[in-house]
Order: sequence, then C-alpha cells, then structure tokens
Amino acid sequence: MSHSPHSPASPSGTGNSALGEINKKHVLAWASWDWGSAAFNAVMTTFVFTVYLTGEAFGGEDYASGILGYGLALSGLAIALLAPLTGQRSDAGGRRKYWLGVNSVAVAVLTALCFFVYPSPGFLFLGVALIALASVFAEFAGVNYNAMLGQISTPATIGKISGFGWAMGYVGGIVALALVLVGFVLPENGWFGATAEDGLNIRLVAVFSAVWFMAFALPVLFTVPEIPRQPKAAALGIAASYGLLFRRIKAIYRTSPHTIFFLLASAVFRDGLAAVFTFGGVIAAGTFGFPLTGVIIFAIAGNVVAALGAVVGGYLDDRVGPKKVIVGSLIGLLAAGTAIFLLGAESHSVLGVSWTGDTTFWVCGLLLCLFVGPAQASSRAYLARLAPYGEEGEYFGLYATTGRAVSFLAPSLFALCIGIFGAQRFGILGILIVLLAGLLLLLPVKEPREIPTATTPAA
Repeated sequence: MSHSPHSPASPSGTGNSALGEINKKHVLAWASWDWGSAAFNAVMTTFVFTVYLTGEAFGGEDYASGILGYGLALSGLAIALLAPLTGQRSDAGGRRKYWLGVNSVAVAVLTALCFFVYPSPGFLFLGVALIALASVFAEFAGVNYNAMLGQISTPATIGKISGFGWAMGYVGGIVALALVLVGFVLPENGWFGATAEDGLNIRLVAVFSAVWFMAFALPVLFTVPEIPRQPKAAALGIAASYGLLFRRIKAIYRTSPHTIFFLLASAVFRDGLAAVFTFGGVIAAGTFGFPLTGVIIFAIAGNVVAALGAVVGGYLDDRVGPKKVIVGSLIGLLAAGTAIFLLGAESHSVLGVSWTGDTTFWVCGLLLCLFVGPAQASSRAYLARLAPYGEEGEYFGLYATTGRAVSFLAPSLFALCIGIFGAQRFGILGILIVLLAGLLLLLPVKEPREIPTATTPAA
C-alpha cells in the first residue's frame, strides 16, 4: 500500500470520519475491551496471581521470581520479534477484528487454565508458561485493539477517545481488583466456597479474570465493523513478511523520519511511565513505610486520579495537540517525582506549615498518577494520527516492539541507583533519568499535523 507523502489518512472504518461524526456505540464497545483487559493486567500480572506464583509454596520467593522473570523475558522477546508482523498481516488481510478476537480468546483460555496451577514447586513452570504465553497474546490483541482507534474516532476526537479508553482501563482494573479482594482474597470463605486451601481462592481468581476479560471483550467483536481487505494484498510467507517490514521501516525513515523519532522517544518515556506504576507500591512500602492495606488504598486512589487525568488530557490533546500534552505531562512527572525524591519520608516544616512523609507521598504520588494517564493516552493518539490508513496494525506493532526493546531501562536504572547509593529512595532517581531522557528525545519531534504521511511500498 502506498501513500503520497502529504496525503491525509483515508476515512475510518466507521464511515463517519468524513462527516466529522463518531458512533458512540462503537466507542463504548471499543473501550469495553480496555475495561476487561484490566483483569489480566492488574489482577493476573501485577497484584494477585504473580504474587501467588512467587510465594514460598512454589520454591521460595527468590527462586520463583527468577523463573517468572525468565519467562516474562522470553515472552517480551517473542512480542518484540512478532508484534509488527501480526499487525501487518491483519492489516493486509482485512482481519483486524478477527485477530483481536482470536488473541483475546487465547488470553482468556490461558488465564482460565491457571486454575490448575496448584501451590507446589512442581506447578511453577506451568504457571509461568501460562502467564508468559497469555502476555504474548495480550500484546498481540493490544496491537489490533490500538489500531482500531482510527476506525472509531475522527481527527478532531482521536485524543478524547484514546483518553476515554485509558480511563476505562484504569477504572476497570479498580473494579476487578475490588471484586477479587472482597470475593476471594480477604474472606476466609469466599465466593463459590473459595478458601485458601490448595490455593483454591487464587485459582478461582484466574477463572474470574478470564470470564471478566472475555465478557467485556465481546462488545467490540460484535459492534465495530471489520476493516476491508487491502486490494491486491499478497499472501506472504514469514521471511517475505519480514522483508516487507524492513523495507517499510526504511521507507518510513526516508519519507517521514519524525515518525521513527517519535517511536524511539515514546519507547523511552513509556518505559518510565510503566516504572511509575511498577515501583510505586514498592517505594510506598519500602521507603515510606506504608502497610499492605495502605499500598492497596493508594493504588485504588492512584488509578482513579490517573483515569481523570487521561480524560482531561484527551480533551486537551484534541485542542492543543498530543505533543504538548505529553511534554506537559512529562514535566509534571519530573516535578512530582523530584519532590518525592528530595523530601523523602522525613517530616518537614516551611513557613509554619508542617507535613509528614506520608503526606508528601500521597500528594506527590497522586500528582504522578495524574500525569501518567494523559501521557499514555496521548502517546497512543499521536501514533494513531501518524499511521497511514490500512497500516495501523503494523505501526502499532512497531510501537510494541520499540517499547519492548528498551523495557530494561527503568528497572535497570532503578536497581543501579539503589546499588550505588545504598537506599531504595535513590531508585526514584533512576526512573526520573528515564523520564527526562524520553522528554529530551521528544522535544525535537514535530506535532503529527506537521509530519508527512509515510510513503511505503505495497506488499
């Protein structure tokens, strides 16, 4: 598929873009998938199932965590190698919604199979394999899901709708976590007779997460139209698909270099954004002395604030452009993170106003969450504006690949700074360095409206 360097993207698959209208039913169905996928992201991979999988019952925290780390590293490698290809092939074949459905079903089935991961060292590899494989299919589904953004929005609403989707994801995660805590984790006798014996309560959480994800994935599969098959789309083998991919990357760099610059800059700052959530709870507990219940309460509040930030940032995105929203958000993140780093857990008093370390973390930590939402949502909207019509899947595949390629940065600098200075608090400095690097890489990149659409070779 080839585009002239300055041609606008073609009308979206909804058929409403030319009229400047959006189909609200399509938007709600699309965002429902984000709501449902939070059960896998928040419950399975962040707060509940991986915590269970790295417990003493599976051979000790250090050993089990190491095996999980290797498993997720392999899944990350598979995503980096295959994500652009999956996007390219679904674009060409006119099967974006089909592959979103196939990959979503794969995630749900693999998640449900975690029910058979009993608390015993002999089941560790099964559990890690299921989570790692589900992570691969979740990322593939996400490529096709993100590529749909251009179908269900217009140039004037793409930021707002991207922000709405992110907000639905945050709130869906909160609701799923709350139901899991109330129904399975906290009570001695939970729903469906769940007790902690043989890890039944956590194994049932896996089934709950699978049903939750699939139930909320269905609306988009039944509501949003499929994209048309590209005319003269060739049926390529794997080697030929990679050849086409590399030719297209060269063509994008030659005809629209700022598209490549954005992919690289966003990969860096997105790693910093991910680290804010990954290590936020760790810092709250380790540096600021929050108990587990305090960490969970802060996580819920933080997700609510991040959702609000994503919605507000989406409206601003459509008015001032995604780059300004991302730059403003990164500056806000750097300011709030620096305050947490400098003030620490000590009590302070300035001009007669006194506050504790807890107050520092609550105020500045929620500010971090406020700025994470719009940065993530506008990053997705930025790329959706750049992707030529019919090639959105391939572009979001590259988005996933570049993100995975640098995903070691923030965790490595977090650990390195702690190792150098000997205190967890200095890990914050490592995250700030990554966010600053991402900001500096983004500053020379133009707004999407100033970037010519790439001319790429046809299949």
